[in-house]
Parts: sequence; structure tokens; C-alpha cells
Amino acid sequence: MSASSLDSIPNWRQLSDRLATGGQPSEDDLVTVAENGYELVVNLGLTDALYALEDEQGLVQALGLEYVHLPVAWEQPEARALERFFELMAASGHRRAFIHCAANKRVSVFVALYRILQQGWAPAEALAAVRDVWEPNEIWERFMTECLSRYGTGPSDSD
Repeated sequence: MSASSLDSIPNWRQLSDRLATGGQPSEDDLVTVAENGYELVVNLGLTDALYALEDEQGLVQALGLEYVHLPVAWEQPEARALERFFELMAASGHRRAFIHCAANKRVSVFVALYRILQQGWAPAEALAAVRDVWEPNEIWERFMTECLSRYGTGPSDSD
């Protein structure tokens, strides 16, 4: 199957050769993710939400992929979840990863903060990818501001 078939995933974004993000995939979408060479699926959404697949973990594992669930509450994102996300990204190495939540809103913010705080991207460049998906609401704007203030703006900062 061609990579273009991944466009059926809501807000699908191919960010690099090894990293793609999106909203909640269907079972068929996950099959396509596997067929396109992804090795890791990370879900930042909630598994008990109406949009969630009944057994996403089981399906992903049956496809031979690693599955990680890192739930992030929509109304109350926490810095600790972002720290765990950074650890996960560091541990993922060179594997191809597909990271999703309900609509690629949580994920777009987490990936932008990862790029800024761990990879040294310019904030304007990383945050442009967020705004390509959505305009963060007050909760998420505050979360981004607090995380950038708390952790600095990248690895070159000295605190």
C-alpha cells in the first residue's frame, strides 16, 4: 500500500522519515501504518473515550508493532506526561513512530515541545506545525508557555 493511503487518518502529518502524527486511526488505518513500515504506535489519547478503539493495544501488537499508551487529559495536560513523552522519544531510537491522540491536537503540542526543548528547534518553526493542525485553546496555550518557561527553550539553554 502507498503512504498516501495514510491520509485517511484524521489530521495525518508526516513530519520526517521516522515520525508521523495524526488523530485516532481506525483498525484499517493501523493495518496501513504497519504496512508502511512503522514500528511503534504511541497513543496520547484516552482509551475509555468514545473515539477510542476497543482494543487498540491488542490490534497494534497483533500487527507486530510496539504499542505505548501515554494518556494525556485534554482539560489538564501535565508536565510529567511531557517528561515521560521525552523519555519515550529518546528510547525510541531510530524506529519509525506513529503518534496519535483523538485529533492530533495533544500530539502536535507534545511534538513541538519535544522539538524545541530536546532537539533545539526554533520555537516559531516548531509551533508553526501546531498551528497547521489547530489553534490551541487557553488551556493548551498556557501549558506550552509554562513548559517553555519551566524547561527553557532548548538544550543550549543554561539554567
